[in-house]
Amino acid sequence: MKKWTLTLVSMLMIIVLAGCSLEPPGWAKPDSAGSNGQKKIGLSISTLNNPFFVSLKDGVVAEAKKQGIQVIVVDAQNDSAKQTNDVDDLIQQGVDALLINPADSAAISTAVQSANSVDIPVITLDRSADKGEVAALVASDNVKGGRMAAEYFVEQLGEGAKVIELEGVPGASATRERGQGFHEVADQKLNVVAKQSADFDRSKGLNVMENLLQGNPDAQAVFAHNDEMALGAIEAIQSSGKDIPVIGFDGNDDAIKSIQDGKLTATVAQQPVLIGQLAVQAALDVLGGKQVEKSIPAELKLVTKENANN
Repeated sequence: MKKWTLTLVSMLMIIVLAGCSLEPPGWAKPDSAGSNGQKKIGLSISTLNNPFFVSLKDGVVAEAKKQGIQVIVVDAQNDSAKQTNDVDDLIQQGVDALLINPADSAAISTAVQSANSVDIPVITLDRSADKGEVAALVASDNVKGGRMAAEYFVEQLGEGAKVIELEGVPGASATRERGQGFHEVADQKLNVVAKQSADFDRSKGLNVMENLLQGNPDAQAVFAHNDEMALGAIEAIQSSGKDIPVIGFDGNDDAIKSIQDGKLTATVAQQPVLIGQLAVQAALDVLGGKQVEKSIPAELKLVTKENANN
């Protein structure tokens, strides 16, 4: 009886000690080699209903394949709550690193902190996270891009031109930064007569632009925070019978074709495939113990009809 009592006490002590362990559960530990020696990264995209982010995803997948890395891609569908759940799922699948393109820079912070708690490095793409430890942000200089758009309007239309601004998703860092850069110039040299969010969406860009044109019939130009909204705005402008120059942001294929066709005036072109490639390389460097820059830039270019074929 005494022997059984000692055995029972020993077993209880083992269970208590195991319960007090500060180690994360096994599912939450990144497996640096995977079951077959292959690294595994998770990619959470804000939405795949946008050509820009499709190209960004393609850049990640192509570079990962080149490096022999497995990629799990999830689409948040522009739903910040879904994205948080998606990232939690990727953590449970034991990814070695996370690449996140936030739908909302504030809302994604909880998911970033969850990854931090189990030592999974996070790289953000195109948009930043407001809180949590991010190893690197791979993005274009959105502030500079906004300035480029405003400066082009000043050059083409002169100071004091009346401009409408179509803003992106509220809370996204790209929205804040593109607007910031635009207003650094516009508040001094242009007249922004109206601005409203159209959530980076083409159909919303069309609807918002129709309403803004009715309230601002003397508008002379439009700056949209992305190409999808710009293309929607072009449809609204054409339906109204007006001829108003529009500048978008991203440089997606539809925008370039629209420029070549003489519809869209210009786009601040990013390089989404390059952003994806650089993000994978940054993740590999971090996993290899190397120091990476907190901000990794991808070059911008203002594309007009004069250089759209270059």
